[in-house]
Amino acid sequence: MQLLSIQHISLPIEDPLLKFLLELIIILGAPLLLNKIKVPHLLGLIIAGALVGPHGFNVLSRDSSVVVTGTTGLLYIMFLAGLEIDMGDFKKNKWRSVTFAIYTFTVPFVLGFAGGFYLLHFPLLTSILFASLFSSHTLIVYPLISKLGIAKNLSVNITVGGTMITDILSLLVLAVVVGMTQGGVGTAFWIRLSLSMIVFGLVILLIFPLIGRWFFKVVEDKISQYIFVLVMIYLAALLAELAGVESIIGAFFAGLALNRMIPRSSSLMNRVEFVGNAIFIPFFLISVGMLIDFRAFVQSWETLGVAGVMIAASIGGKYLAAVATRKTFRLTRDEGRLIFGMSSASAAATLASVMVGYNIIISETAAGEPVRLLNEHVLNGSILLILISCTISSFISMSSAQRIADAEKEDTVSGNNQEKENILLAVNHEETVERMVNLGLLLKADTNEDRLFALNVINEDKRESSVKNAEKILHHASDTAAAADVELHPLTRYDNDVINGINNVIKEQKITDLIIGLEDEKGFSPSFVYNLYNGYLQNEQINVLVYHAAQPISTVKKYTVLIPMQGEREPGFFHALLRVWNIGRNSGALMSFHTSENIIAILKRVIKKANIEAEFNVLQNWEEAEHAAGELKDDEGLIILMAKRGMTSYLPQMRAIPDFLNHHLHENNYLLIYPFSAVEEGSLERRSVSNHRDFAEIGKVIGKIFK
Repeated sequence: MQLLSIQHISLPIEDPLLKFLLELIIILGAPLLLNKIKVPHLLGLIIAGALVGPHGFNVLSRDSSVVVTGTTGLLYIMFLAGLEIDMGDFKKNKWRSVTFAIYTFTVPFVLGFAGGFYLLHFPLLTSILFASLFSSHTLIVYPLISKLGIAKNLSVNITVGGTMITDILSLLVLAVVVGMTQGGVGTAFWIRLSLSMIVFGLVILLIFPLIGRWFFKVVEDKISQYIFVLVMIYLAALLAELAGVESIIGAFFAGLALNRMIPRSSSLMNRVEFVGNAIFIPFFLISVGMLIDFRAFVQSWETLGVAGVMIAASIGGKYLAAVATRKTFRLTRDEGRLIFGMSSASAAATLASVMVGYNIIISETAAGEPVRLLNEHVLNGSILLILISCTISSFISMSSAQRIADAEKEDTVSGNNQEKENILLAVNHEETVERMVNLGLLLKADTNEDRLFALNVINEDKRESSVKNAEKILHHASDTAAAADVELHPLTRYDNDVINGINNVIKEQKITDLIIGLEDEKGFSPSFVYNLYNGYLQNEQINVLVYHAAQPISTVKKYTVLIPMQGEREPGFFHALLRVWNIGRNSGALMSFHTSENIIAILKRVIKKANIEAEFNVLQNWEEAEHAAGELKDDEGLIILMAKRGMTSYLPQMRAIPDFLNHHLHENNYLLIYPFSAVEEGSLERRSVSNHRDFAEIGKVIGKIFK
C-alpha cells in the first residue's frame, strides 16, 4: 500500500483525499474570510478557484471530478430556480416574464452584434453567435436571494421566468449558427428541432409529474426520495441535450415538473437546498474560477479590446433591459436593481456557447492554422466577462435584495402582530405522526419556527407501556419537524381522560389550532365522533382541525374547498381561511372554492393579496357541495369549513358529513376545519366579516402576512 508522503507531493495535487480536503477547506474558509469585508461568498469561491486552479498557483487541476461535481452544481442552481418559483405568481406574471425576456435578449444582442460586426470586424455568422453570448445569463446569486426569503418577490419571479426564455433563445441561436456553418440548416433542420423541443417539453412537464407523484406515494424512505430527485435532474438534463438544447434548460424544467410535489416547508426541500448549497453549488463556483487566466489579458492588447466590447455589451445591455423592465411595470428602484443584478451574471450558457464556437473550425489560413468560429481572444475575453459580471451581480443583487428583505420583514412583522398562532398536534398513533407534522408544517405561518407542539396523553393505568409509546411517537414527531428546520416541542400529559389532558395543555400553551389525526382503518368511529362534539369542540376559542391522510400531502394536486353560506360571519372565519391559503400557497395545489356568491366576492378581493391558484364555483345549496365532494378524483383532497350547533353557518346536514366521508372518501385526503366561535376578551380584534369594508381591512393584513 502506497502511503502519502509530504516530500513526494507535486503540483497539481493528484491524491484524491488531499484534493477533496483542500476543496472543502476552500468552501469553508472563503465565505468566513470574505464575509468580514462584506464580499459575497460566491465571489470568494470564484476567486479561490482562480488562485488554486491551473492558471493560478496550479495547486489543483480542473479534472473530470471537478467538472462533474461543478456540472451538478450548475444543474442544481437551475433546478432550484424552477423548484422554488411560485407557480401561481408565475402564471399571473407570465407576460411580464416574456416582456423582460424580450428586453434582456434583444438589447444585449443588438449591442453585441454592433460591437462584433462594426468594431471587431467579425464575419456575419461569428457576429451573430458573438451577440448571443450576452443575451443569456446564469442565476448564480439565486441561492443567496432564496436564503433571504424573497424568492416570491415580483422582481425575482419576473427574472426567473425570463431567464428560462432568454437562455432557450440564446441556445437556439447557437444551434442555428452551428447548423449553418456545417451546411445543415433547412426545412428538415427546423422540423427536427421543433419536434424535439415539443416532445422534450411534453415529457418533462407531463410525464415527470406522474412519475414523481407515484414515487412519493410508494417510497417513504427520505434518502431514496432525495436520490430520486437527483435522478430526475440528470435525466431531464440528458433529455434536453437529446432535444438539441443545453442541459441547464432540462434542469429548470425538472424543477417546474416537481414544483408541487416538494413543498417549500417540507423536509425534502430542506435536504435539497442543504446539499446543493453545501457541496454542489460551491464546487461549480470553484470550477468556474479555475477557468480564469489572468496572464492572457496582459499578453495581448487585442484580447483586452475584445473583452472590453464583451463587457460593455453584456453589462450595458442587461442594465438597459432592467431599466426598461422597471419602468414598464413600475417597479421600485431596488427591484429594478435586483433584476439587473440577477440577470447580469454570465457563466453557464455563455461558457457553453463560447466553447462550442471555439471548437468549430470553419477554414484554415495559408500557413495551415485553423480559423475558428470564435477565436481565442473571444474565449479569453469570456473568462474575464464571467469574473467581472459575477462580481457585479454579487454586489448589486445582495445589496438590493437585503433592502427588499428588510422592507418586507417590517411589513410582515406589523401584519403578524395581529395574528399569533400556537399549533398543537394531538398524536397518539405512530403511523399518523409524520403526515400530521407535515400538515402542521404546511399550514403554519412562515414566521412560526418554534410554536409547534406535539402532545401525547399517557394513560395512568398503563403508565409503563404508555410512557414508552409516548417517547417513541414524540421522538418521531420532533425528528420530522427538525428535518424541515422547525422546532417542535414534545409534550406529555398524565391523565386517564385524553380530552381533559388536551384541554389543559390548550390553556397552558395558549393554543390557537388543534390538529387531530384519523386512523386510516377506523376513520370517523362512533367514539371519535362523540369525543369530537362533546369534547374537542367545547373549546370555543381555538380552531379544531380533523385530518385524514390517505396519501402524502405533497402529492395532492387539487383541493375542493367547501365553505357554508354565512361562513364569513363566524369569528374564526379569517383565521381558518388563513390555514386554507397557507396550504394552497405552500403546496402549490389548485384550490377550488365552492361557496356562496357573497363569499366568492370576498375571496376574489383577497386573492389579489395572496397569490395562490384558485377557481370559484357558486353553491345554491348544500346538496351541491356534497355532490362536488363526491366527485373527487385520485390525487385530489377535500377541505370543509364546518360549524357546530348554534353557530351562524351551522347546517343540520353537517352531522352526516362524517358518515359521508367514511363511505365515499376513504381513499382521499380530507380536512375538516371547525373555526372558533368565541374570542377571548382583549386578545384579538374582530375576526368575522359582515361586509366588504370589513374585509378590505383584513385584506391588508393578509397582504403583509403573505409577503
